[in-house]
Amino acid sequence: MIAEILSTGDEIRSGALIDSNSAYIAQLLEASGVTVSRHHSAGDDAPVLIDMIRDMAGRADMAVVTGGLGPTSDDITSAAAATAGNVPLVLDPEARIQIERFFQRIGRPMSASNIKQAYFPDGAVCIENPIGSAPGFQQRIGTCDLFFLPGVPAEMRKMMKESVLPAIKKIQGDDVQKSRIHTLSTFGLTESATGEKLADFASAFPHIKLGFRAKFPEIQVKFYLHGPDHDALEKEIALAIQWVKQRLGDAVFSPVGASMESVVGTLLTERHATLAIAESCTGGLISHLITNVSGSSNYLLYSAVTYANSAKINTLGVSRETLNQYGAVSEQTVTEMALGIRSAAGSDFGLATSGIAGPDGGSDDKPVGTVWIGLATASGVTARQFVFRFKNREANKQIFAMTAMNMLRRELIKEHECN
Repeated sequence: MIAEILSTGDEIRSGALIDSNSAYIAQLLEASGVTVSRHHSAGDDAPVLIDMIRDMAGRADMAVVTGGLGPTSDDITSAAAATAGNVPLVLDPEARIQIERFFQRIGRPMSASNIKQAYFPDGAVCIENPIGSAPGFQQRIGTCDLFFLPGVPAEMRKMMKESVLPAIKKIQGDDVQKSRIHTLSTFGLTESATGEKLADFASAFPHIKLGFRAKFPEIQVKFYLHGPDHDALEKEIALAIQWVKQRLGDAVFSPVGASMESVVGTLLTERHATLAIAESCTGGLISHLITNVSGSSNYLLYSAVTYANSAKINTLGVSRETLNQYGAVSEQTVTEMALGIRSAAGSDFGLATSGIAGPDGGSDDKPVGTVWIGLATASGVTARQFVFRFKNREANKQIFAMTAMNMLRRELIKEHECN
């Protein structure tokens, strides 16, 4: 079944308000086996709304419309729906009772203008709003079932789950298609390079639609598929995951769409290993990401933002001679930082960063985007230099942090394979 979504209101049309409703509705519909083909937005303009409702009804099997069901003069969705369906607006007794009960419940008098919210297109079915003053309604135009809901997110969400989805299941009957969206998380390849490596995916898996999402600094690979058999879908996904991993290799850091910090946390937990972090250029970002994961207190022992050279010397034991001779952004300094933080914390791993996030501070030898990352383990310390071409400070900090966590991830996997 094909669905379309329409969000109404001048605040949506003008960009003054971000439309989060459509994303939520689309996710629920797709999970219910309904394919969302189009998203629309329109202001409080009757002719535009009428045309859009008619167009959707002429194309789709169903549609969900949000907004414009309030008591004020700019709430014109019900009237537009009636005109689009070539029927009059009529007072719905059930809707009126719901509105009266709402105001009784909150202990406030019902304004005369609220009666307007009980007028629906003739033949429409009232949809209860358990937490707000505006009931919704279901209307059929031609062969399309349209669901009209208030734009208030909390009200819309409750009505979608409690009323609209059950109604959709009834419409679907036995012809229910299972829907799956599966995400793999990758890092280290550009979006274009990822796409090129997976160019013949459609030939290998004609029933899966492949998509990409750039969620800087990672690239997400997405599978979209539908079918009547849940087990068959899961088998197809498992085969597709293996195929993608063979093409992208180590760039796939999570076959289930997990974040880098959660993957690192899982690896540390499984190996009963601990971590300490010394950050200069990343300013605590790695530690922030690591501690966003529940249970991180089990493996993160110590974190220090040693931004100034004096902090590197006093907190980590970095040699003043090293800093004077090689500078803060160097293999020698980051090596001593990683060893120093591991020693101070008594951890299994010591991770350190020192770089030039920009936009100022670069040189010919060390341009903006240069970072040295050190990783100290029981068997020694590894330091690697990376040079990224971003001039944006925040972007560099993000990719520095991701690269450092990925370096740790690879070490954890390597140690496990060697044991």
